[in-house]
Amino acid sequence: MVKLIIDSFSERYISRWFIFAFDAFLVVCTLWLSVLVMNNFILGNIDSEIFFLHLRFVFFIYIGAFLLFRTFSGIVRQTSISDAFAAVKAITSGFVIILVLAVISHRVESAADTWPSYSVLTLQYLLLLVSLIGSRFVVKSIYNRITHIPLKKEVGVVIYGAGTAGVLTKNTLYEDKEYHYKVIAFIDDNPYLAYKTLEGIPIVSYFVALRPSFIKRHNVKQLIISIPSLYPERKKEIIETCLNLGIQVKVVPALNLWIHGQLNAHQLERVKIEELLQRDPILIDSKNVYRELKNKVILITGAAGSIGGELARQVLSHSPKRLVLVDQAESAIYTLQYELKNATEQINNHHSIVFLVANVKDRFRMTNIMDMYRPDIIFHAAAYKHVPLMEENPYEALMVNVFGTKILADLAVRFEVEKFVMISTDKAVNPTNIMGASKRIAEIYIQSLANGKTRFVTTRFGNVLGSNGSVVPLFRKQIERGGPVTITHKDITRYFMTIQEACSLVLEAGAMGKGDDIFVFDMGQPVKIYDLAVKMIQLYGFKPEIDIKIKETGLRSGEKLYEELLTNSENLLPTPHPKIMRARVSGLTYKEVSKFIDELTALIIEEDEFQIVGKMKEIVPEFVSKNSVFQALDKNV
Repeated sequence: MVKLIIDSFSERYISRWFIFAFDAFLVVCTLWLSVLVMNNFILGNIDSEIFFLHLRFVFFIYIGAFLLFRTFSGIVRQTSISDAFAAVKAITSGFVIILVLAVISHRVESAADTWPSYSVLTLQYLLLLVSLIGSRFVVKSIYNRITHIPLKKEVGVVIYGAGTAGVLTKNTLYEDKEYHYKVIAFIDDNPYLAYKTLEGIPIVSYFVALRPSFIKRHNVKQLIISIPSLYPERKKEIIETCLNLGIQVKVVPALNLWIHGQLNAHQLERVKIEELLQRDPILIDSKNVYRELKNKVILITGAAGSIGGELARQVLSHSPKRLVLVDQAESAIYTLQYELKNATEQINNHHSIVFLVANVKDRFRMTNIMDMYRPDIIFHAAAYKHVPLMEENPYEALMVNVFGTKILADLAVRFEVEKFVMISTDKAVNPTNIMGASKRIAEIYIQSLANGKTRFVTTRFGNVLGSNGSVVPLFRKQIERGGPVTITHKDITRYFMTIQEACSLVLEAGAMGKGDDIFVFDMGQPVKIYDLAVKMIQLYGFKPEIDIKIKETGLRSGEKLYEELLTNSENLLPTPHPKIMRARVSGLTYKEVSKFIDELTALIIEEDEFQIVGKMKEIVPEFVSKNSVFQALDKNV
């Protein structure tokens, strides 16, 4: 009922003419009070005839100033400093005009009584300033108090950052109509600000605010980081501390993301899990990469995917002559086309980007593309990557991951491409599934081509955070639905890297590759998927296993508990980049690989899945199936 009344009044606004009439009334009242003060509050000393004579001139001049500066057109409940400044300009302008006319009239004996004394005019000016501006802020304050009657449970908040952004964040929270926010304190690392107040709210140190006793005493539910440029390590430390204390963390977006330059509570963002898994920024040899890509024709397959799309964005910043983006997904390539052609930084060179719908399995189409654009460098990111799905569709896995790669690699040799960079996966190492084995066969094939003019480079890394098919977007959807969050096994671990990190390293590895190289990226420490799920639930402000359940579903077809970056027969060699290692691999000759590929081709035509997978196990002896119908073949390999 209370909410209904408040909502009904919040949709109505006072007429501007009512505000104009109220301002006019203040002119009369302030003049009367000024005269009364100057006469020591003795009414008998006031000549009503002279008062109304004075009022006539003063009243119409101030009214004219109000009309000129439109002081009555603002929304009172949202009065701002700019509204107050407009009122100051109007009243001051009116006062100056009145004062000038009063000086002139006092010099003329016949008109001396037309204007009030200077003291009366000055006092009225001050009273009018205070009453007109003050009344607006009083109304605003009363309105905010009424509309902030706690219709929902009060949310205790601490704001990290006692600067301008922190104050703006506080004001934004107080204006929110959905929740009743109570700002408990500002946190700031500047020791000189400790124990001071900001707009009546105490400023405390990080160590004081995030003590369990402080959190419990003030019932703090959220911490809002109002400093967008906060160092990643510091930000990570704050978030981890808050998660351990059961506090939800939100961040103020960068200024350029505010809607029309204004911040509202709905724009406060939840912390993304990527920010907790981020490592130190990866530094690349940008000069080397720039030299490699500048004025070159670059072709990227799988361009509409997560990796391909980010590669396209990063390649564009290195001034290629032309960028040819190929993908079979029509809608996805259109989305990328719209993004890149409308990006501010690409407006002047969008004509050099070509978007093509094509399938790498189609030899005729790919031949035409290669002949037309003659790329200098190819980044081959097109592949099927979903493990359980490919376990059920080995034919398609081979057609795209092996034969699609073969078609493109053969064309690279034929058209004398300078460099061919293939995006591989850690699942190609000691594979336990069709997808990983198919990528390993593709690695073996392009290595066998490495002695010609074209230099072949393979980059191998683990899971990419936020990519299509990653657990992160899946967990987000499950949490937003209310759970449960599903994991296949409580002990399963994976290597993770952000899309930006992975693509930066691909460009760096591509630039340093001399041919016949398999580069392995430093993926950091493996992450338990269960721990990842727990942290994501906490970031949403929920309690794992209480608000949101975590359900174990069992390992899927072809899935293993942990991934590896090297086979037993591979060794690592250092490279100039600390995050990139070169794998020493003993490959097969082109003749040996061609024989295997021909045999695979014959089996593909027959469409006997068991025979196909059996041949894959022969090509990749370390391929041992897990949780799959193809485990029966391992006894015969």
